Amino acid sequence: MGKTSVALNLALTLARHEKRVLLLDGDTDLANVSIMLGLYPERTLANVIAGECRLEDILLEADFGLHIVPGASGVQECMDMEPDESIRILRALSKLESRYDYVITDTAAGLQPISLHMIAAAELACVVVTPDPASLTDAFSLIKVLKRRGYRRTPSVLINMAQGVSQARSVFQRLDSAARRHLQCSLHYMGGIWRDETLRQSVLNQRPVALLPPSDPSCRQFETLADMVDVRLSQLPPRKAGIAAYWHSVSKRSPGRKHKADAAAPAVASPRERCVQAVGELEAVFGQAPENVTLRYEAFTRLFALLGQTPNSDVVEIIQAGLGAIDWEILALDQREHLANHLRHLAYEISLSSDAVKSEQGASQRSLPEPSYDRVSFGDQDKLVRVLKEQPADISLNQFLRSLAGKENNGD
Repeated sequence: MGKTSVALNLALTLARHEKRVLLLDGDTDLANVSIMLGLYPERTLANVIAGECRLEDILLEADFGLHIVPGASGVQECMDMEPDESIRILRALSKLESRYDYVITDTAAGLQPISLHMIAAAELACVVVTPDPASLTDAFSLIKVLKRRGYRRTPSVLINMAQGVSQARSVFQRLDSAARRHLQCSLHYMGGIWRDETLRQSVLNQRPVALLPPSDPSCRQFETLADMVDVRLSQLPPRKAGIAAYWHSVSKRSPGRKHKADAAAPAVASPRERCVQAVGELEAVFGQAPENVTLRYEAFTRLFALLGQTPNSDVVEIIQAGLGAIDWEILALDQREHLANHLRHLAYEISLSSDAVKSEQGASQRSLPEPSYDRVSFGDQDKLVRVLKEQPADISLNQFLRSLAGKENNGD
């Protein structure tokens, strides 16, 4: 169960309480909100942009009167249009959203510009995170990009698929600590959704848990989430403009004719875009030669050498997240044991400080003093030999030493 299921169940829960709710499927890659309800739309926002129908014509109605704008793959095209061309669509969207108490947008999971615009247009942004280290890394990257682009509001964080309250709190605290330390911003804890079999089956059955009786534990989680959203919204200043107004301002800043004029000029890729492109090329090479172990060895060795050029806390977090993303469960038991032994040895080598290493080296180089006979303690050696001969064969060492001390004291 992911962010789309969270958005859908939350929308249904609010609609169940007789709220007017519009769910905008803003995932331009998958657009699967309607599929999770077993609905298969014939038209989307792209058809509205093409002038084939009105915005009201593409709305889907689900349980409790929930309305859905399916497959909003036409949003990017709408923002790329000339202002006078897009005004018809945006005016219709503005009129539509004014009818609802809540407009919930399910955005794509990546960092595409359209997703960032949708987040910026929302009154409340909620990042859905799972305990998976890769999910934490993605969430941190999203928050970092938002802050760099001037996003001033405090993002909320919902922990999904948690094992319980303690794990949800722990995951949030890890993300919040990283944001405070590296981004100088704090996050808002929206709560958690617990992992259970009912939630998993609801996706397979195309029947969200929000349709279950309110007394069901899985359904009750979203009742709590709906309350949390209302509390959070009451703490925020009222939004100055709606989603349509925001999109219109974006289209004015980046009109369609500018895109067309610049189409022939090569775009200057950002460092992140170049990095993503390089990783994609590397993935393609690996796909062409899946059995070439040497190729993989050289690529990853050079990558880790690159990370090791400036070892700091960020590099440590990157390596930890990378190791956590690997599916170690597919390894055989002997391979796991070999790897565990190697990692333990590596951890021991890292944990040794330079002083400890020097101390160990110095201790190994120092030699013990040459043993010598203590004449003061044991007297003349000849006398010691006579005393040894006089002692019975079965005498213990302690008894022998006591007898030796006694004879010496008596002058023998």
